[in-house]
Amino acid sequence: MTALSSQPVPALEPALLSRALEVAGRLANDAADVITATAGRDVRPETDESPFDWVTDTGRTLERHTRRVLAAEFPGVPVIGEESGAGKLPVAASTEYRWVVDPVDGTINYVAGIPWCSYSLALIDRFGPVVGVVADPYRAQIYAAARGRGTRANGAPVRLAPRAELAGGVICTELSRGGIWPGMAAFTERAGRARVAVRVLGSTALAIAQVALGHAIGAVLHDYEEWDVAGAIALATEAGAVVLGRDGRPRPMPMGGLLVAAPEFAADLLAWWRAPDD
Repeated sequence: MTALSSQPVPALEPALLSRALEVAGRLANDAADVITATAGRDVRPETDESPFDWVTDTGRTLERHTRRVLAAEFPGVPVIGEESGAGKLPVAASTEYRWVVDPVDGTINYVAGIPWCSYSLALIDRFGPVVGVVADPYRAQIYAAARGRGTRANGAPVRLAPRAELAGGVICTELSRGGIWPGMAAFTERAGRARVAVRVLGSTALAIAQVALGHAIGAVLHDYEEWDVAGAIALATEAGAVVLGRDGRPRPMPMGGLLVAAPEFAADLLAWWRAPDD
């Protein structure tokens, strides 16, 4: 298997990191207040291809607020969000930095009033996430990380502790747009035989955040958008997790799906993911 360490990246200006982290944290706090105040109440979903492909007034409002603040604080840095569409992403990716935001990650849960959704924001450069924040409104937690500065939960440092046993662990995953992703049933069966539970909870950012927090041993995503995962990947990598593509190579946001895992279990989870259907 390929080595799990990521390629070294150049140091960033400390003032930029501090300012980006402060602004992102402020926006995450704003979003948490709005989400808890409005979840399950008077939201007006709009259907697209699927009745569950929802856009809400809250999502649009939070994205507009995020854009206004970031435009004032970081003029000239593109902001790409779920509500604004993916068409702008290739252009933004050619710039030195870009912000990506998912104002309500877990919209189905939010609309239903199920207490499992989040706000995710990240500053990205060509090496991956520079700063990431994820607001977990129902647990009153703001998770934040900056490259080389570690991960914090409401200001308290978070670092993965080694775990001896694979059995009894939890793996998070999410459905793809088409439902169950190819190989998902076989992956779940392999995990079950190893006495590992697989959970689908409905927020991509929170799924990865559980790895950063040490609650889950891994998270597997068959597909994703950049704004879904960037903030949480910053948390996970700074907490000591590894991020691998399906080919087993470490990349910050690999194409074709990703695995985020505690280092000691990454090889096992990758083998289950890559194995042909039983």
